[in-house]
Amino acid sequence: MKLTAGESALLVALVSGQHLKTHRTLDGAKISKLHRADGSTVRTVPAAVVQRLVKRGLLAGNMKFPAAVYLLTEQGAAVAASLSDDDAASPLTVRTPPQR
Repeated sequence: MKLTAGESALLVALVSGQHLKTHRTLDGAKISKLHRADGSTVRTVPAAVVQRLVKRGLLAGNMKFPAAVYLLTEQGAAVAASLSDDDAASPLTVRTPPQR
């Protein structure tokens, strides 16, 4: 699977313990941000990067308002672990049903 630099960086950030949330403003705009465990914002992530990873089945979100939380799927966690130097990484993942 060929990933862009932005996609790879996001997966590594998630497997390293950061959290991805997409915040929706009152006018409907969506802004995706990476957060550290302490809640501070690390950086804004382009929506296209998040959408591509969701489409590939590497991320799944809960689609809540005003902020959707995205977790790695089991496949996403495996890909992220292969990209990361951190052998002790164990991110939160979401269980996904088997593909038919």
